Amino acid sequence: MSLTPEVVRHVAKLAHIAMDADEEKATRDKLEGIFALIEAMQAVDTTGVEPMSHPQDIAQRLRPDVVSEPDRRDAYQSVAPQTADGLYLVPRVIE
Repeated sequence: MSLTPEVVRHVAKLAHIAMDADEEKATRDKLEGIFALIEAMQAVDTTGVEPMSHPQDIAQRLRPDVVSEPDRRDAYQSVAPQTADGLYLVPRVIE
C-alpha cells in the first residue's frame, strides 16, 4: 500500500502530532513497511489452523479463587457523600 504525504499529514493532524517534511517521509516509510508486513501475513493460508491463546503449548498456573482481603465496603462508603444499597450515588451528567 502506498501512502501519500497528504494522508500522513492528515493522520498526524488527527493525532495532534507536529511533523516536519523529514519526519513525514520517515513516518510514511515506516507505515508502508507496517502495511507491507500486514499484507504478507494476510497472504498466508491459515485454513485448518486452530486459533491459539499462546504460541507455546503450556498451561497457565492459576491461583485458587478465594477471598484474601476483608470486606471494607462500609468503611469506604462511610466517607462518601451519598450511598444507597451498597452503591455510590453520583449526580447525573448525561441527560
